[in-house]
Amino acid sequence: MKTHFRDSIRRGFTLMELMVAMAITTIIVTVLVSITSVSIEAWQKSRSEIRASRQGKAMTDSMAADFQAMVTRKGNSFEWLYADLSKDSDLPGNAKVKSNNAASLIFFSAPTDRYSNVTDQGGDVSCISYKLDYKDPVSGQASTSYDTFAMYRLLVEPNETFNSLLGQTDLQTAFGTRTVSDVKNFVCENVYQFTLKFNVEVQKASTSPNTPPTKQIVPVTLTRGPSSSGGGGGASGTTVTTAQSVQIFGNTLKVLDSNNTDFKTSLVTVDEMKAGRIVSVDISLTVLTDVGTNQLRVRTFKDDKEKAQFIAKNSYQFSKLVEVTSM
Repeated sequence: MKTHFRDSIRRGFTLMELMVAMAITTIIVTVLVSITSVSIEAWQKSRSEIRASRQGKAMTDSMAADFQAMVTRKGNSFEWLYADLSKDSDLPGNAKVKSNNAASLIFFSAPTDRYSNVTDQGGDVSCISYKLDYKDPVSGQASTSYDTFAMYRLLVEPNETFNSLLGQTDLQTAFGTRTVSDVKNFVCENVYQFTLKFNVEVQKASTSPNTPPTKQIVPVTLTRGPSSSGGGGGASGTTVTTAQSVQIFGNTLKVLDSNNTDFKTSLVTVDEMKAGRIVSVDISLTVLTDVGTNQLRVRTFKDDKEKAQFIAKNSYQFSKLVEVTSM
């Protein structure tokens, strides 16, 4: 009887019990791994969306504030705004992928941060330039492992603006070799492309003595238009009225179309456009997620369609309409 008791105490699990326990443990671990994987993916997606949203908001708010305070003056031949669509060879990017839409932008404004780095010396008009570049925003160097599409804003203090930039008939030449894409001018990263749409109010001549003149809003967009690679254009590939450049002179609005000729449509003549005024600017941005940016550094696409699908899946669109009251 004593020996039988000891044998019962020493008896272990049977093979069947071990197999059942292992099966249950495997099921529990599989469920936990699956839940964890889904949670991590959802967290990463949410984090990317929040980060892209912050960057898009930072960029649109900065540009919108500058456009709201834009400065122009009538009764002269000086240039007050220069906006020109970048050529294919000047688009930021690397050998594998380039931005589809970007512009060189220089104009005058009265920003609140005009004396952020030096002592206030009077004056309230600054020259501002925006540029989209492809480089490491931390080191300021290109061709590194951390290159990304980065947006820069250069603000020229009022004293320097007054001495060398105001009262110029060629603003781009006067701006010269100032480096916009410097580390200190960095605003936000992962901006794959940005599009500017200038809404121009033109006055149509009356068609008869008894008919008063009418006003019409003509949208002028600095973009290459809809393309298979996702470059610019309207929503869902809709046709937009494209332009190559927009310049404001004291008494003239100069707009060139995609063929570098004076802008006109079937409803608006060249002279009517030159006499028009910009009443608002629509700023549109495509901001990539961190995952999308990292993959673009190393990924190769078989065609433009595949690239467009990837960018659409790994980016967010932001836009803001800004009224311009200075003209």
